[in-house]
This record gives sequence, structure tokens and C-alpha cells, in this order.
Amino acid sequence: MRIRAVAAIAALAAIVASAACSGSGVFRQYEYEEEVYLSLDGRATMYVNASIPALNALRGTSFDTAPNVPVDRAAVRRFFEVPGTHDLRLNVSLRSNRRFVHVRMDVDDIHRLAETTPFAWSHYALAREGDLYVYRQSVGASAGKDVGNVGWNGRELVAFRLHLPSRITFQNTEGPPQRGNILVWEQPLADRLHGRSVPTLHGAVQPMEARMETQSILYRTLYLFGITFVAVAVTFVVVIWWVLRRRPGTDAPVESRL
Repeated sequence: MRIRAVAAIAALAAIVASAACSGSGVFRQYEYEEEVYLSLDGRATMYVNASIPALNALRGTSFDTAPNVPVDRAAVRRFFEVPGTHDLRLNVSLRSNRRFVHVRMDVDDIHRLAETTPFAWSHYALAREGDLYVYRQSVGASAGKDVGNVGWNGRELVAFRLHLPSRITFQNTEGPPQRGNILVWEQPLADRLHGRSVPTLHGAVQPMEARMETQSILYRTLYLFGITFVAVAVTFVVVIWWVLRRRPGTDAPVESRL
């Protein structure tokens, strides 16, 4: 038993070490993240996870960066509560001696986000082009605000994550989709502070882009489930009909052996 336990611990350690080395996100220092769950009709759910210093530096806010000072939740809410959004939820945490905020909000129209202060650095576009829906997002320069020494070590990252509702046919991320329909564009925090473009496929300077089918994965799943249910129901009815048609005496008599 002890040998098995040691082997299991060693295997887990190897997996964690491999993930850390491969950059899969286990020990990566994300200082600012925008995560969009997109619907084909333009509605979305937006998540922002950011340290207070990164929020000040990138978006130009002036929140207190001292780790021993509680986050001013009311002020953070006022910053993120913008027209066209609702059901905002806010949580806070402490990591690497920096305060972090975790904001979730529902967005009525992804195109209108660019008109709001928190997301004015981006331009969002979602449109149908032929047999596909195409999503594009251009991220402009940050506020570039000096926040002093807040403990950054140069390994901090900025990420833009996109969860798409249907099968992806093209994307210009540097890596493949995660878990089927999640795209991630990453950039060092230092590059984002200096206004460098978010890297895309082969390092090209272009908007983040994704193309997807017009039928959502959920709709397709429900459709296949419905077809399966109908097939099972028809099979059940046929079996019942066959059983009821077999009346006593209809089988051929078995000849007795004398």
C-alpha cells in the first residue's frame, strides 16, 4: 500500500511539473484576464479577473493597491456597472501579496461593450458571413499608468479567453482550442502595458478572430437527444405491438412424439 501511495504521489507530481513546464496554466501568473462566453445572438457573459495594480495600470483606475487595505467593493462596482450590462457579481481575493477582483456580468450586446469605460480599449464584432459566424476583437493600447513597485517579477500574463457556442472552423490563436470550443490569446503584462498588439497566429498583427458554425452545440445536442428519444419510443411501441399480436393458439402446434 505504501509503495502504491508513493507511486501515485510521484505520478501526480510528474503531471503537475509537466503542466507547469508546458505552460498549460497550472503555475502561470495571470494578472489580468477577460473571459467571454458568447451567444450567437450577440449576448454574452463577461468575466474579468484582475489584480488591483493591473486594473489601475491597464484601465486607468485609481484603486488603493496596498495589500493590507480591503478592496473598495462599491467603487469597483461603480466602475463595472455600465449600460447594457446587468446581474453583476463581485468577489475579491489575495494572491502574491496583491488584491484581486473577480467580476461577472451579463452583456446584452457584445458590440456595445466598446462604448463603456472598462472595455473601451477593444472593438467587438460578430456577424454572419455566408455559412459561418465570424467574431473579431481588436484590443488597443492600455492606459499605461505607472503603479510603482507592486511586486511584479516579469512573468505576469494577460489573457483574453473566448468560449464559443458552436463548432470552431478557424481561429488565429497561437495554440489549439482548449476543451473543444475555448480560445485563448495571451500576452506578457509588460507588452500589454507598452501597447503592443495581442499576439495572434504566427505573430501576425491582426484582430483576434474566430469563425464558427451557425448551429450551436447545445442545439445540436438537444436535436440528437430528441432523435434518439424518438427512435427509442418507436422501438418500444413496435415491441409492444408485436407482443400484443401474439395471441394464444396462433403458434403452430408441436407434434407429439408417440
